[in-house]
Order: sequence, then C-alpha cells, then structure tokens
Amino acid sequence: METAYGLWPLVIFNSLIFIIFAFSFTKPKTSRDWRSFGVFSAFIVALFTEMYGFPLTIYLFSGWLATKFPGIDFLTHNSGHLLEDMFGWGGDPHFGPFHIISYVLIGYGFILLANSWQVLYKAQRDHSLATTGPYARTRHPQYTGFILIMLGFLFQWPTILTLLMFPVLVWMYTRLAKSEEADAKKEFGQTWDAYTSRTPAFIPNFTSKLANEQ
Repeated sequence: METAYGLWPLVIFNSLIFIIFAFSFTKPKTSRDWRSFGVFSAFIVALFTEMYGFPLTIYLFSGWLATKFPGIDFLTHNSGHLLEDMFGWGGDPHFGPFHIISYVLIGYGFILLANSWQVLYKAQRDHSLATTGPYARTRHPQYTGFILIMLGFLFQWPTILTLLMFPVLVWMYTRLAKSEEADAKKEFGQTWDAYTSRTPAFIPNFTSKLANEQ
C-alpha cells in the first residue's frame, strides 16, 4: 500500500524551498521584517509536516472520514487533499478546482512579494514613501502576499493546525501593519495621510490611477 507519510526529508526539503524562496523576495532587515517572515515560515513548516510527515488531521478525523467517504484510503497522498475528496472531485487532485485556486493564490502572492520588495528597497534607500507598483494598490502588499500564499495552501491541503494558525497570523500581520503605519505617519506626515486616503491597507485597489505609475 502506498504511504505518503513519514517522509521527513521531503518535509525539510519542501519547507526550505518555500522559505528560501520567500526570503529571496522579502530580504528581512528590521525586527518587524523578521517577525512577519518568521510566522510565515512557521506556517509552512506546520503545513509540510502534515503533508509528508505526520497527518495529524487525518488521524484525528479518521473515523468520520471513513464513515463519510467509504472506499477512500486517506493514507495515500492523493486522498490527503481533503477538499477534493469532500466535494467529489474524481480525477487527479493536482488538477482539481481547489488546487487551481491554490496555484493562482500562491502564484499571485509570490508575484506581490517580488514586486513589492523592489519598490520598498528603493524607497528605503531614498528615505521616501513607497507609493508605486504594488504600493499604489495597497499599503501592505508584502503582508497581502504572505496571506494569499497561506490561503492558497489552505485550499490545497487544509489541516487543523494551519486552519487555527491562519487567523492568528492574519491578526499578527494586521498588528505589524498598524505599528508600521504609526511610524510612517510620524515620518511623512501629510504625505502619508494623502496616501492612506486613496490606498487601502490590504485588499488591492486595481482602479487606482497610481497603480499605473512606476
């Protein structure tokens, strides 16, 4: 019988791939940067631990799953994609609707991280306010990127731990954003006020005229 668990080298390898990939885009410098990157990294490790190491969620709900979905061996990797099983997707789960949603969210999240870092790095170097590129659409595109990536993984492989972690991490990013905004207001004054009046905090505004400015 195929088993997809107890594969700890895969847990380490996949965790490092995504953590290093995110690190290459964010390049944390301040304590706030490291906190935001650290909580994202914790989410990734928890995710891959259940995906390839120990399927805690499947074990805890094994009785209910076996009764509700008889004939499915949930200890195989493909059957571990619970949303695809629960909603009756019969094909390869990697091409199922929830996986497609996951790919879009994760991909867009990493694009936001990459594009945001370029703008933020230049603004920090010039001691100016970042208002172009992704920052023309949202005040915190990097946090939005992290949230989208985590949400994408929840669509792909939901677990008890990551479902519990997600709202806590969103709350932490919100707190970090408020702290950063207080500092920005002190430094940039009316320029910051004007920026916040036209730019939402997290949900991108694609109709903003500034979105086209580079």
